Amino acid sequence: MGILDFLTGEFIDVIHWTDDTRDTMVWRFEREDHEIKYGAKLTVREGQAAVFVHEGQLADVFTPGLYMLETNNMPIMTTLNHWDHGFKSPFKSEIYYVNTTRFNDLKWGTKNPIMLRDPEFGPTRIRAFGTYSVKVTDPAKFLTEIVGTDGEFTMDEISYQVRNIIVQAFTRTIAASGIPVLDMAANTADLGKLIAGAIADTVAQYGISIPELYIENISLPPAVEKALDTRTSRGLTGDLDAHMKYAAAEALRAGGEASGAMGAGMGAGMGMAMAQQMANPWANAAAPQAAPAAVAPPPPPVEHIWHIANAGKTTGPFSKADLGKMAADGSLTRETHVWTAGQDGWKTADEVAELAQLFTVMPPPAPGA
Repeated sequence: MGILDFLTGEFIDVIHWTDDTRDTMVWRFEREDHEIKYGAKLTVREGQAAVFVHEGQLADVFTPGLYMLETNNMPIMTTLNHWDHGFKSPFKSEIYYVNTTRFNDLKWGTKNPIMLRDPEFGPTRIRAFGTYSVKVTDPAKFLTEIVGTDGEFTMDEISYQVRNIIVQAFTRTIAASGIPVLDMAANTADLGKLIAGAIADTVAQYGISIPELYIENISLPPAVEKALDTRTSRGLTGDLDAHMKYAAAEALRAGGEASGAMGAGMGAGMGMAMAQQMANPWANAAAPQAAPAAVAPPPPPVEHIWHIANAGKTTGPFSKADLGKMAADGSLTRETHVWTAGQDGWKTADEVAELAQLFTVMPPPAPGA
């Protein structure tokens, strides 16, 4: 074997990359002194792109396929170096493989609660979290803007920046949407599309896209959730007086021995009073009747706040007085769907006893009409 054949064999002639890490976005083909043999075979598999960098300049981007690294299929490098087709010696360049498949099931979430003004609860705070996917759409821009000269770039190195972009867009979108907190769960799909559209231009500057973005949960702070649970429970109790009696009975039952002793004392007192009444039955008849003790008025009824559904959109909240005015001008009919806290789903106005009265108190037609 001649010296020329020996030197020729010293340089690699097959360039390829098989990734088994599942999180590597960019991998640089390593070769001592970055010497690539002229005429070497470059294999780019599906889901990959190969970026050729020569002397610090981005020379070319190869899509999936098999290539012979010669000047006739690298016109940019030919211009840079003025090579002719007969040049056979190795050249020093770098090849970066870019993973163009989707990186799925990436997590995002709000680190701190987001302040917003809810139409029903007023100023409140919410938290949210979900998942998203990332895909490299412009390998050259991604390499120049994000990767640089990193020989192995993983998804973890950019995920934090992407999460910040998503949270910022979520904050703006949720504050401008005007969707009540109670209705956000039914609109998470639309909100996810709005957020993905809002950040599309920003992430495109990095050479990536967000093909999918999901909102898995939107939650209130614990104190607000507790108040909401209390409000819901109050709406489910129905008769407040009966609920108070039941709560008092439960408290007595939970009192154990203390409540038992109290009950025994109350029973003894009642027995003594009955004995005195039986011993002198005429005393109570002759005695003047004492004025009845003042009775505390019952608590005012709970004022419901109503929402209206029309053509797939919700409006509100409205008080019962507002609905009365709407019934008078015809914008609220018996077939209008309404909902309030504690109600099992949407119902038409004539199915709700409280609102059905609005359509029975309308005045008859004017005389001569």
